[in-house]
Amino acid sequence: MKYFNHVLLLVFFAFLFSSCGNKNDKKESNKEEAQVEIDTTIAQKTEAEELSDSPRHHEWVTLSHGDREFQAFVVYPETDEATKSVIVIHENRGLNDWARLFADKLAEAGYLVIAPDLISNTQEGKRRTTDFENPDAARDAIYALDPEQVTADLDAAFKYIKEDSASTGEVAVAGFCWGGSQTFRYATNNQDISSAHVFYGTGPEDEEAIANISAPVYGYYGGDDNRVNSTIEASEKMMEKSGKTYKYEIYEDAGHAFMRSGHQTDAEKANKEAHDKAWNRLKDLLK
Repeated sequence: MKYFNHVLLLVFFAFLFSSCGNKNDKKESNKEEAQVEIDTTIAQKTEAEELSDSPRHHEWVTLSHGDREFQAFVVYPETDEATKSVIVIHENRGLNDWARLFADKLAEAGYLVIAPDLISNTQEGKRRTTDFENPDAARDAIYALDPEQVTADLDAAFKYIKEDSASTGEVAVAGFCWGGSQTFRYATNNQDISSAHVFYGTGPEDEEAIANISAPVYGYYGGDDNRVNSTIEASEKMMEKSGKTYKYEIYEDAGHAFMRSGHQTDAEKANKEAHDKAWNRLKDLLK
């Protein structure tokens, strides 16, 4: 009987320790699952949330020329000295959260940045891009813009940021897609910019306009973007004929708009690699 009771006690304690172990294992498992959830949430922040979490100073300013007033987004770097400045020209979707986030990332890299909203106040009740019903409506507004107005808007942005007390007075320009084409075109209209960075945009077709360029032009292109890449050779010939600096990189297998798509957490490998390489190249060239 004593032997039987002893066995029962051993079985009871074994069950007790096993139950405690299971509870502890479950607690640890729950902690790990919670940690995975937290990490996933961080990785999937929206562009608006990233902007909201930025420690840098953001502000909207009203620029003007003639009878026109329009909005521009300005981001200041965290520094104790004057810095170089960059004008960011948005895609054909307008000044959306991604374009503003890119401006913020440039400021994080140490630059004073202004991103003009080039469809601001171009239609009644549409003070900013975000007032348009959807990206298609913004795109329609962009393709209806007068090139001379775009140039005047960019001149106003250039003057504002060049004269900002936090600027050294040196101003570069970078643009994407439609904004890349406008960057190349603006280089023909402003001989005072320090450099032009054309992300998957086409160049001017006018040799006389090309002859007006004084700043070096740097191109960033996706390998699977033949619509744009088929124009590179002509741009290269005209730039070479005029004695201008035009250097570009083509990122293998990357598509159009790889800077935007490559920023996403679920980006295709080629777009992600192109994004990272182009971003590092841009920072190196701006120095």
